[in-house]
Amino acid sequence: MRILQSLVIGMAAVAAGCATPVIPESLEPQIDKAVTFSQIVESPESYRGKVVVVGGEILKAKALKGGTQLEVLQLPLDSDQEPVTDRMESKGRFLAVQKEFLDPATIAEGTRVTIVGEVTGSSVEKMDEADYRFPTLDVKHFHRWDAKRAEERSAPGPWWNVFGGVGFGGGGSRSGGGISIGF
Repeated sequence: MRILQSLVIGMAAVAAGCATPVIPESLEPQIDKAVTFSQIVESPESYRGKVVVVGGEILKAKALKGGTQLEVLQLPLDSDQEPVTDRMESKGRFLAVQKEFLDPATIAEGTRVTIVGEVTGSSVEKMDEADYRFPTLDVKHFHRWDAKRAEERSAPGPWWNVFGGVGFGGGGSRSGGGISIGF
């Protein structure tokens, strides 16, 4: 019995260790959670030096001499720090510069990301035929979201999943377990 309990505890510890945090603990204290993307869009220079968390969908990736520039359509973040899938909720676009080279071919258009970045100001660039003022960020941390996860979360209609669990009880030969399936 003790071997089985140890095995279950060990597997739980391994599973917990495999989870990658969206925002590294080391960056948490630096983030100014009071600053919104709308405020940055309105006055990017006022927020220069602030570290923020923003998310969205990659529109373009461009190699630069000093790294890679990402043009991102901002999307609000949910409680898991994951960008929502509805593009109509966007408050605009921003440019994020990753100092280390990141091959643009490895970042497909439509990739959803969460970025911890330092506001560096703004840059006026062409968006089609119009000038557009992009807030700019230096990337401190970049999290790519799985495209399949977004499709599953936004798919209409019924869904199903399998949930499982095992329970152990003391008291002699009594032990129990169970699996449930939810629809």
